[in-house]
Amino acid sequence: EDERIVAEIMGRRFFPDLITHKTWEGFHFAGHEIRITEATDCYGAVVWPSALVLCYFLETNSKQCNLVDKNVIEIGAGTGLVSIVASLLGAFVTATDLPELLGNLQHNLLQNTKKKCKHQPCVKELSWGIDLEKNFPRSSCHFDYIMAADVVYYHPFLDELLLTFDHLCKNDTVILWAMKFRLEKENKFVDRFQTLFDLEMISNFPSLNIALYKAMRKGRMKA
Repeated sequence: EDERIVAEIMGRRFFPDLITHKTWEGFHFAGHEIRITEATDCYGAVVWPSALVLCYFLETNSKQCNLVDKNVIEIGAGTGLVSIVASLLGAFVTATDLPELLGNLQHNLLQNTKKKCKHQPCVKELSWGIDLEKNFPRSSCHFDYIMAADVVYYHPFLDELLLTFDHLCKNDTVILWAMKFRLEKENKFVDRFQTLFDLEMISNFPSLNIALYKAMRKGRMKA
């Protein structure tokens, strides 16, 4: 079953027939052909398999996870694939990442969502743990969903990442988080995450070493 679904997920990717001056990859999600421009000189501008896993879940569970008119923020949006799919599924999306990635992110969102979405997605800078209240004030920012794909890997900002999840998440916010398990340090982040949030694994793909989680604030999952 794992191999069958993984083959289906990876089958959503396609490549250009002709090599052009711009490097791009194609994906089929939400009834659209999505073209993503990548930059191979940094991690944040490459599409990782966890993003495909999350996009596949959003598309194939659109009834139980109805994004129409929902307020969604993606942290570590990178190339923007997850944000694009959420937008095509009817959400109002804020795609966030580091300042040096925003140009490519904006290009991909505009190219793949203009005149195709109910709500045009927006791009905003978010450096984890920095100026959170200033840029995303708790009093006025309410997100129905926080989405994250492959934000936990070998980097020195895991404390700031947890702080960011905590700041953005209200009592009724749902976190959808796809994670590839690599090293023990990153795995321990899951334990720390569970001190603040109830965590439920909703999909697991051992052949990819990727799990998809749903999370809510501690004690709110059943409610």
